[in-house]
Amino acid sequence: MTPSRVLVICFLVSGALGLVTCKKSPPADVAATVNNRAITYQELDKLYRTRFAQPTDQTSDDLVSINKLEVLRVLIDKEIMLQRAEKLGLMAVDADVEAEFNKLKAPYTQEEFQKQLDNWKMTVEELKANLRRDLSIQKLLNKEITSHIAITDKDIADFYSANKDRFNFAEPRVHLAQLLVTAHPDPNVRNLKNDKAQNEQQARQKIQMLEARLKQGEDFAMLAQNYSEDPDSAPNGGDLGFLPESALEKANVELRKMVMQLQPGQISPIIRTGDGYRILKVISKEPAGQRDLNDPRVQQDIRETLMARKEGLLQAAYYDAVRSQVKVVNYYAMSVLSKRGISVK
Repeated sequence: MTPSRVLVICFLVSGALGLVTCKKSPPADVAATVNNRAITYQELDKLYRTRFAQPTDQTSDDLVSINKLEVLRVLIDKEIMLQRAEKLGLMAVDADVEAEFNKLKAPYTQEEFQKQLDNWKMTVEELKANLRRDLSIQKLLNKEITSHIAITDKDIADFYSANKDRFNFAEPRVHLAQLLVTAHPDPNVRNLKNDKAQNEQQARQKIQMLEARLKQGEDFAMLAQNYSEDPDSAPNGGDLGFLPESALEKANVELRKMVMQLQPGQISPIIRTGDGYRILKVISKEPAGQRDLNDPRVQQDIRETLMARKEGLLQAAYYDAVRSQVKVVNYYAMSVLSKRGISVK
């Protein structure tokens, strides 16, 4: 019997009885579908490898499955939003993609950039496809969410009145940024150059190289993004935010003395600490005491806080509302249950 004849019979039987269907197993390479558009296991594995370290012999299968389910939920949500952007005509155009691609590529030489692509196990075409998707989703959220948010002067004044203690600093604070180099490579480090010292000698040479480049006038934040080995601050140009003086003293008394001697804009010499070598930059200093509502920094802080809060609320609601309008089939989740003898019907 030909395949086409099988399909005809399936259609006739299911249409006549409304009870019987010719069921076909999902393709082996499909982890999930969103409105019948496939998310492949290749896509899932690729994103999983970028977010989690490669499993070792000690990594349990359960932990791998938990992490893969988390990553697949991210891919499903991105696909849902991408289809929404397509529906509303908000897809990023080629010029948007090229501009973002060039921005991403700018800090690297051609050889370094190819090395990054190899680390990501990604081609230029795949990277541009990801950029198009992410830019399209951002356009969608900007139009559907951000454009509807307004922070008024009254909102700012009300927040200040209700949270006055938040702007009353018990002790002086210092806004710091850092360059960190360690002798022990951390797999979680994600600086732009993917550059990690492998031992004590390399760490010492690297921090000396960075100090020399700073003295030549290179930008501190860019060097931190490219070379710093602190996974938390490197993506933000080494920015550590505001730290109270007591926190510096607890970390290292000599460190606090050095920082207190620096003026805003000044950079420290190389500092040897327990976890590696540091160079610090003092961005600003603030004395203790109450900050007034008229302080532009207070208003900016409140505005950003309220904006983030409203965006978080509306985006969460928007994602939930849009999810309810699509058909998602998570084949990977089904396979995890099936291996444990659990069936969802």
